Amino acid sequence: MTALPASSIGTARMQGRDVLRSIPLIPRNLVLGFLAAYRKVISPMYGDVCAYYPSCSAYAVGAVQQHGAVKGAVLSAWRILRCNPWTSGGVDDVRPHDHFRYDLTAHGFVVPSRKD
Repeated sequence: MTALPASSIGTARMQGRDVLRSIPLIPRNLVLGFLAAYRKVISPMYGDVCAYYPSCSAYAVGAVQQHGAVKGAVLSAWRILRCNPWTSGGVDDVRPHDHFRYDLTAHGFVVPSRKD
């Protein structure tokens, strides 16, 4: 079982020759590691209390994967601010990045896409 939503899991693998290309992805993957730990440890204590689908933490995972650490954090903070007792809730998916050029691993981390 994983702490990540199914849409945030891929099949890519990190290759040794991709190390230099993955250096810009380090901040994004650090935030994703924090979010995975939060979803595994803290999120189950609260239960299903989010008015939106996917939950705010699942939204944060998708936002950081698609848009990076900074913009993903801003999108996630805006989502958390909108999640209050007076909201109607509903489905609110992360808008995919128009030019997303990376792959996702089985643990939800972002790696450079392979062309072979």
